[in-house]
Amino acid sequence: MKKKLISILLISSMTLALVTGCGGNKESNENNGSGETAKEESAGEKITFMVPDWGVPTDDQLAAFTDETGIEVEIAEVGWDDIREKLATAAAAGECAADVVEVDWSWVGEFQAADWLEPLEVSEEDKADMPTIETFSIDGKVLAMPYANDYRLGYYNKKQFEAAGVTEEPQTWDDVLEACRKLKSTGTVDYPFAIALNAEEKTSTCLMWLAYTMNGVVWNDDGTLNKESVTEALKYIETLVKEELVAPEDKTSSGMDAYMRICGGTASYLTGPTSFVSRSQNEEICNVVGEIEPILVPGKEAKATQTMALPEAIGVTKASENKEAAKKFVEWYTSADMQKQLNETNSAIPTRNSVLEELINNGTIQNAGAMLEEAKLIASPFPNGVPSYYAEMSSAMYNAINKMALGQLSAEEAYDEMETALEKLINE
Repeated sequence: MKKKLISILLISSMTLALVTGCGGNKESNENNGSGETAKEESAGEKITFMVPDWGVPTDDQLAAFTDETGIEVEIAEVGWDDIREKLATAAAAGECAADVVEVDWSWVGEFQAADWLEPLEVSEEDKADMPTIETFSIDGKVLAMPYANDYRLGYYNKKQFEAAGVTEEPQTWDDVLEACRKLKSTGTVDYPFAIALNAEEKTSTCLMWLAYTMNGVVWNDDGTLNKESVTEALKYIETLVKEELVAPEDKTSSGMDAYMRICGGTASYLTGPTSFVSRSQNEEICNVVGEIEPILVPGKEAKATQTMALPEAIGVTKASENKEAAKKFVEWYTSADMQKQLNETNSAIPTRNSVLEELINNGTIQNAGAMLEEAKLIASPFPNGVPSYYAEMSSAMYNAINKMALGQLSAEEAYDEMETALEKLINE
C-alpha cells in the first residue's frame, strides 16, 4: 500500500472546509427548470474531493470539468493514512467528510461495512475494460471506480540470468528457484530474489500473490485461508530464506527497499508493482538500465493465468448531499481521456486496458514487455470481496511471515498463527 503523510490543510480548518464543501448549493438545484441543459442544471454546484497528493488533478483539468459541467470542485489533499480517520470522525458526528473520496483497494470492505459509500452504476463495457473494478465490488455492487492501476508483474535481469547460464525466460516458480540457485552458485548475484519480508503490508501481499499465481486461490469461499495453497507459498518463501537466495536485509528493511534491489543490480528476479516498468529505465535510480525485462508472472506448471492488483479508486460518500454531481465527477475523472491525462501529469497507470494499450502502442509507456498481456489477467483473490477486517488480518499475516523469515517459526507454524488469528476475526 502507498502511505504518504502529506496534508496541505490544518485539521481544524480541514474539518470545516470539508463539511462546508459537501452538498454545496443544493437549493439552486431544486429551483432549476426541467428544460435546462446538463451544465445549466449543475451550475453553482460545488463538491469536495478528498484525495492523497498523487491523485490531485491539475488546475487546468479541474477548470475543464467545471467548464463542461458547471460543477466546481474543491480539493482536500489529505495524507493517505488520514483519510479513513477523517471519514470515521465525520460519520460519527453525522457530517460529510467529502463528496468524493479516495478508496484504496484494501479499504473497500471496511467502507462497505460502515456504509460509507454510495453504489455506482457502471456499464458492462466499462467493467470489461477495467478488470480492477472487481476489487471494488461487493455483493454485485460497484462501490468505487479505479483510477490508478498497480498489479503484480514479473521482472528479471536477462543479462544476469544469461551470465549464470540461464538462457530461457522463467515460466514456472520452480524455474525461478533453479535460476536463482545458479545465479548464486556461479557468483553472478549473491541474493538474486527480491521479496518483502519485513513486518509490513507489502509482505502480506507478497504471500497473497505468490499463493494466487501458484494455485489460483488464497481464500476459501467462507473467508478462511486455503491451507494447501498458502502453506505451499510459505514453504517457497522459507526455501528462499534458508538457501540465502534473498538478502538478509530484506527481513527487516522496507518492502520497497527490497524491491529496489533489482534496480541496484543486487537482485535478478522480482514480482512487483507495475511502477518498475519505468523505474527500471530511470538512470537516476537504476544501475542496470536495459537489462531488466517485464514478463508474465510465473505459475506452477506454466505462466500464471491470473495476477493480483492493488489499485486506487474514488467513490461517492453516502453522506454527500450532492451525489449526482459527485457521480458526474467520478465518471469524468475515470474516463478514458482523463486516464491519459493522469498518466501524463500524475504518472498514474491506466485502469482501462484500452487506454493502457494505446499508451504502449504510441510509445508513451516504453519497454512495457508483458505489461498489457498481464493487465488482461487481473482478478481478485477475494471470492467475496475484500473483508472489513482486512487490516487486522494483514497484520497477522505479515507478522507471522516476518517471524518465519527470522527463523522463529517454520512455514507450518506461520500458517497456524495466521489461521488462528483469522478465525478469531471471522468469529468476531
